[in-house]
Amino acid sequence: MNRSKIIIPFFSLLTAALLALSISVIADPAIDSVIEPVIDSAIDSAIEEIIVTSDFRDSALLKTPASVTVISSAAIAQRQARHLEQVLNLAPNVNFSSGASRGRFIQIRGIGERSQFIEPLNPSVGTLVDGIDFTGIAGAATTMDIAQIEILRGPQGTLYGANALAGLINLRSNQPSEQLQGNMHVSVGDYDTRTVSAAVGGPVSESLGYRVAVQQHSSDGYIENDFLKRDDTNSIDELSLRTILDWQASDDLDLKLTLFHVDADNGYDGFSLDNTRHTLSDTPGQDRHKATAVAVESSWQGAENFKVIGLVSFADNDLEYGYDEDWAFPDICTGEPCEGWEYNSADNYARERDNASVDIKLVSTPEARILNDSSDWVVGVYWRDQDEQLLRQYTYAAADFTSDFETTNKALYTQLDTQLSDSLTLISGLRLENREATYRDSDLVAHSVDENLWGGRLALQYQITANQMVYGLVSRGYKAGGVNSDSSLAAEDREFDTELMWNFETGIKGRWLDDRLQTQVAAFYQKRDDIQIKQSLVQSRDDSNAPDFTDYFGNAASGANYGVEVEFNWLATESLAWFGSLGLLSADYDIPLSIDLDSRQQAHAPDYQFALGGSYQVNDSLSVSIDVEGKDKFYLSSSHNEQSQSYELINARINYALAGWELSLWGRNLTNKDVIVRGFGGFGNDPRKFYATEAYYQFGEPRMFGVSGQYDF
Repeated sequence: MNRSKIIIPFFSLLTAALLALSISVIADPAIDSVIEPVIDSAIDSAIEEIIVTSDFRDSALLKTPASVTVISSAAIAQRQARHLEQVLNLAPNVNFSSGASRGRFIQIRGIGERSQFIEPLNPSVGTLVDGIDFTGIAGAATTMDIAQIEILRGPQGTLYGANALAGLINLRSNQPSEQLQGNMHVSVGDYDTRTVSAAVGGPVSESLGYRVAVQQHSSDGYIENDFLKRDDTNSIDELSLRTILDWQASDDLDLKLTLFHVDADNGYDGFSLDNTRHTLSDTPGQDRHKATAVAVESSWQGAENFKVIGLVSFADNDLEYGYDEDWAFPDICTGEPCEGWEYNSADNYARERDNASVDIKLVSTPEARILNDSSDWVVGVYWRDQDEQLLRQYTYAAADFTSDFETTNKALYTQLDTQLSDSLTLISGLRLENREATYRDSDLVAHSVDENLWGGRLALQYQITANQMVYGLVSRGYKAGGVNSDSSLAAEDREFDTELMWNFETGIKGRWLDDRLQTQVAAFYQKRDDIQIKQSLVQSRDDSNAPDFTDYFGNAASGANYGVEVEFNWLATESLAWFGSLGLLSADYDIPLSIDLDSRQQAHAPDYQFALGGSYQVNDSLSVSIDVEGKDKFYLSSSHNEQSQSYELINARINYALAGWELSLWGRNLTNKDVIVRGFGGFGNDPRKFYATEAYYQFGEPRMFGVSGQYDF
């Protein structure tokens, strides 16, 4: 039986029912609380309020007129997640591609990058960790001591500008506390997986607080290399450190310093000629990322009419990505009919990326409301500079390839929150941005651009009751154009244009049944113009049997992405809680770049995606949780028609807590499904088959069991 034929109608019916309830049921307005995406084992009589911190002003999740998912620390613990990629499926219409050992590239509503080789990249999804910009390199997004993950869907043209066409992901750490508190954690699992972490925070003095966290996570990985007789060629070795100092310098001035360091020395041996988790590579690759970053946040409230909020950040990133291109060993055909057909090559990319940003905004106080005392306002300036230097070393290249890509973004932005009546609010925002970009490389390719861009949003929010809200939203986003670096491309294919998108969205958020049931429902339509599409030319080399790949970006004339997103949490009893999410998505090309893309979905845009789970408190100490997540098949690339497979994964945890101690037995992917996280098509790489064209897949995590212990103080 086709499970999707059951899943989709079930969730469609659920969506309709919840929408009907949100219109017809009036809840008790006495408590203003909002919802966590996943319920902790300690179940209360009402769902805890969650505050979204990504906007210009902190706001309650259920009073934010946009489609937003907040993933709590409880959800992270329930999955025993060590990286962002392990919880992304909890959010509707969010997908990722494993560019190497981790999910480095993220797509929201079908929009986002899937890989990077020599070409410079303009990301579609912004990624921030405590205000530090890791956009395009989400491999740094570990979940160490993370309080919550905020996922904003749709263009964030006012908030973040050119690098958030599809949306924004914001990770926020636990902050210094007024009292000494912390935790120690140890976890072990299959494939020699080990995690040791600790965090502690508290006051140094009445004006100074601190929080320090450290985590070491390692694993042999789930790939066995039969040629080298090793089981650790796809290993994980990640060290994360974070220090936060919060200083109340005066009654009016608060300063916060964040120091962040990640050292990931991971292996990469992801592809097999036989499409299994058994490889034959003689020179397995690597996926390394060393990052050192600092951010300073300031909040000054010395003026009567406004407060000044500033953020200055700097990040130094060293990245190295390499792989065995032939996925085999040199003598694979010795004594076989294919002898002489084999080739042997490796490809390696080392990037140095430095970025700095300054964001300063004036946020009005209640005394400074304008337009007849109806409107709160924000005015800000933004500056960002990034320099990325690449060294590529490739077996068949005559010499090393180098490039330098520098971008500078300067922006002015403003937003008005206007109270039209007691129930009706108009939110209007505008961002004007100038972008300068310069590219040059060792093939004598040079490109520069200086362009002015604009984005914004207009939202109308109506509070039906104290517990229910409906909204309508129109927003505009943009993604800067650029240059294709390969000098072999035709002149008309060397440059591509800026992509523009209009987002039309409506939604309803509500809570009822004495705050035991809370939902978010959103419907959206996104009109895209000059869609940036990554294509790949595959040609035979003259000097070997190796395939020669030429990746390049082009523009499709237009397309549309539209769908529905649903999230709910339900405290059925004081002991039983349920949560769920559903994303339905259609992502079409109105006018494709090539005939091959006609009448097919955009890449990495599954028709549906869902999560459904529950938590049961057996007694004061023992709790059990289980959930299922799944998504439809989707195209793996715009350059070929290979697809992933639809899947459903079951995850579970048994947790015992007593006097600050916790002991957990957990499992992910309990039915051991093969999940495709990356794939290639349109070429052959197996000399034993005389390079017959076929598909090749990289698989995600198989069944994983583990046990963890934690002490909170």
